[in-house]
Amino acid sequence: MAHQTVGHAGLPGVCTGPDAAPSPDCPVEAALTVLRGRWMPLVLLQFLRDGELGFSELAVALPGLSDKVLSERLAQLTDAGVLVRHRTPGWPPRVKYVLTDRGRTLAPVLEALWLWGAGHDGPEDHIVEQAG
Repeated sequence: MAHQTVGHAGLPGVCTGPDAAPSPDCPVEAALTVLRGRWMPLVLLQFLRDGELGFSELAVALPGLSDKVLSERLAQLTDAGVLVRHRTPGWPPRVKYVLTDRGRTLAPVLEALWLWGAGHDGPEDHIVEQAG
């Protein structure tokens, strides 16, 4: 069976084909890699809402998120070029994270995911109809 994106006009080139595994060159896969992981959408939403944030501010805003997972998400977003880390000199040193221009472009992506998720009421809505 071919991947569901085969033949979709919006996913040309490396995002199509009968490959058994997703291509890391596919822009959709690249975006999903950045958004991967529990808590990631909520971490991103905090930055979209509040702008510049420090670790402790994020920890307070998302109390159910462990320090370990928060550290992992911040590193993942920084490595992906979504956040930039600013360290101010002095004692104690202060670290703030800020969305990059690339990071801010995730706002409509998260909004689209929200709208898509809100439009489904139950498992029956997730069945893909096969064109016949």
